[in-house]
Amino acid sequence: MRAAFFCIAMLSWACAAIAEPDTTLTTPHRSAEAYTQPYASVSDPASRQTFQAGRTLFRQVWTIDGGEDDRFSGLGPLYSRFSCIACHPGNGRGFAPDGPTQSMKAMLVRLSVQDTQQRILPHPVYGDQLNEFGIPGVIGEGIAQLEYQTMPVTLAGGEEVILRQPQLRFSELAYGPLDNVLTSARIAPAVFGLGLLDNIPEEEILRQAQRRKPAGIRGRPNMVWDIAQQKMVIGKFGWKANVPNLRQQIASAFHGDLGITSRLFAAPNCTVTQTTCLATPAIKSPELTDQQLDEIQFYLAALAIPQPAAPTPATQRGAALFKQAQCMECHTDQLRTGQQSGIALLNQRTIHPYTDLLLHDMGEGLADNRPDFSATGREWRTPPLWGIGLAKKVHPEAGFLHDGRARTLQEAILWHDGEASTAKECFKNFSREERSLLLLFLESL
Repeated sequence: MRAAFFCIAMLSWACAAIAEPDTTLTTPHRSAEAYTQPYASVSDPASRQTFQAGRTLFRQVWTIDGGEDDRFSGLGPLYSRFSCIACHPGNGRGFAPDGPTQSMKAMLVRLSVQDTQQRILPHPVYGDQLNEFGIPGVIGEGIAQLEYQTMPVTLAGGEEVILRQPQLRFSELAYGPLDNVLTSARIAPAVFGLGLLDNIPEEEILRQAQRRKPAGIRGRPNMVWDIAQQKMVIGKFGWKANVPNLRQQIASAFHGDLGITSRLFAAPNCTVTQTTCLATPAIKSPELTDQQLDEIQFYLAALAIPQPAAPTPATQRGAALFKQAQCMECHTDQLRTGQQSGIALLNQRTIHPYTDLLLHDMGEGLADNRPDFSATGREWRTPPLWGIGLAKKVHPEAGFLHDGRARTLQEAILWHDGEASTAKECFKNFSREERSLLLLFLESL
């Protein structure tokens, strides 16, 4: 009731200012190909060649042994997918299966255990990710399935929304039981705009953490291990901000999802108990060369942000409601990049990603109870909202939230809790028209 009163007291029909799109950082495409467009400045022959090479790598179906052409070999011994694009259809979001009879096609399951000293470690047998498939002679680890319990939520005016709570189930575990395991199902995120986020300096993230916020909203960075620098730094990528930079994120995905080694992840994706996996000879070492990693990093860094739809009175009213519901306290609409990008266009730019890149307690309903570095089991990084209105156009099955449980933006909002409980209650107590306007604003991004 207190949150509802706050929203009513704050309600104003004054239009919120919607940030003017920077046409040098955006693409006018708002089609199914909206997430695949490069910045206009990627126009010289060398840049275009590198971009196309990275695009090929991202869409490539990797093989175990490439024969005479081994550029795209090295899959496995254990793996989840054959390509990057399989989890990021159209460079967009992954999705969750609708039930236990469907397989996970664009998501994964993280695994860990807690030792006697309360440290979070990879599972001693299955590692930090369940891999369903193995190359010939190596047995896949097992199958993860999702079942759902449904729960109704009633909004102001009597509208009822059915939410679904996922429950993980495992079958055909080839290497023994998953005892005392901590699990987290994760869909793949969209991959455009990553070069800009990678270029956000630590001081900008700390400034967001120190910014004065309403009571109950905090936000803090996750401190994570940077493999290249061999030190702890602020995390930027991953659902719990558990990866420090774009290059490590790419190498980690190749290693965990495809079983492909690189200079950053040189050991095979096998645990010490998986002897057959360990005994499998590598086709080459590393399987992803530094040049290939450079190319795919450039490709992902150079993907432009879809330009928001032209503001209308309705979307401006929706933006005002978005702000009045305190959504912008975490989904902040303005960050400043640093000077570290190899793409000059991305340096010293004011951007509008609608994220603070901080961890927030999102309540028990969204908790996976699996800590990740300094992130608790209830904390999640604020995901960027730019381009989110095109998610279903890029892929009709695209899901929302970390495990894809939300099928619509409205469902995603209604799962918010913890630090975001006021925002959720505001949304629930808005009129049907006001809720529609807020959603219309999000769909315009």
